[in-house]
Amino acid sequence: PAVTALSAPTLLGDERDSILAKWNQLQAYWGTGKGYYSNNNPPVDFTQENPFCRFKAVGYSCVPVSKDEDGLVVLVLNKKEADVRAQQQQLVESLHKVLGSNQTLTVNVDGVKALPSDQTEVIIYVVERSPNGTSKRIPATTLFSYLEQTNIKVQLTQIGVAMSVTRTELSPTQLKQLLQNAPAGVDPIIWEQAKVDNPDPEKLIPVPMVGFKELLRRLQIQEQMTKQHQTRVDIISNDISELQKNQATTVAKIAQYKRKLMDLSHRVLQVLIKQEIQRKSGYAIQVDEEHLRVQLDTIQSELNAPTQFKGRLNELMSQIRMQNHFGAVRSEERYSVDADLLREIKQHLKQQQDGLSHLISVIKDDLEDIKLIEHGLSDSGHLRGGILS
Repeated sequence: PAVTALSAPTLLGDERDSILAKWNQLQAYWGTGKGYYSNNNPPVDFTQENPFCRFKAVGYSCVPVSKDEDGLVVLVLNKKEADVRAQQQQLVESLHKVLGSNQTLTVNVDGVKALPSDQTEVIIYVVERSPNGTSKRIPATTLFSYLEQTNIKVQLTQIGVAMSVTRTELSPTQLKQLLQNAPAGVDPIIWEQAKVDNPDPEKLIPVPMVGFKELLRRLQIQEQMTKQHQTRVDIISNDISELQKNQATTVAKIAQYKRKLMDLSHRVLQVLIKQEIQRKSGYAIQVDEEHLRVQLDTIQSELNAPTQFKGRLNELMSQIRMQNHFGAVRSEERYSVDADLLREIKQHLKQQQDGLSHLISVIKDDLEDIKLIEHGLSDSGHLRGGILS
């Protein structure tokens, strides 16, 4: 009848039948309407599943990976996600009543996700406890068969459940059968090409999209998943920013603790030195201590060498004075010297000052000796002159 309605209707018996045929073709292409073709036969109902409908495409959906033993069943509720989450405990209690209020059964919610058209997807599983204390999940097929009973479906409808499906992986036989036979209304050539164009045959399966309503539904689902992914990316980005702040704080604390450790190490070393001095008081210098003293004297002489560290220290002090001078001109620049380095500089300058003081004392003693010698020479000259006269 459909072919007759599209090609050769005999309703009017004149040239108007050709116009009627074109009108039936247009309805078939659109996927809606009734095709009249004979006075003695009822019209043909054109739906979107008819093979002549043009508004068809093939998309791809993820293959379920949950096993039947996981017991996951999806319930689609005609409620918003916020309302479902707010009344999740009441939903669990209602489902428990639907299961006969069996005390050995426990209803658990595995996930809640919003769907287009203000619907919500709730994934549940039921755990059965045995008298011996063990527990196991009821298989998804068993739970789905129970929920599909007529009286049970009426109770589910009263709590807002519009549809229930299992979420279990397909067996190789089921998957092969699904891919082998093209869905109703889909051209086998298009179906074969869709299987060839599958970007990931291991994880995706082709599914038909018939009509603009189905296309809009998939578009809305994709937009919703994109928002969820973006929300998750924002959460990860915030976590990364927080971790970076914590890392910077931790690095600063580590540097602070290192400086504190160095300061405490110096203090402990000073205490050990004083303790060792008290312990060795009254004893003669030992051989290893003499070797250590020689090494320390060598290091001290290297530090005081004009062409070595002393010259570099003087150059560093000159640069510091220049920087301080420039800092006075440019008040916005500030410089600081590490406390340990400043203590070493002070100690070196003190040694230099002590050396200069000792040198000045030696020179004064030498001058006194020279004056004494000159005075003695002058006295002996007068004495010789008196004797000769």
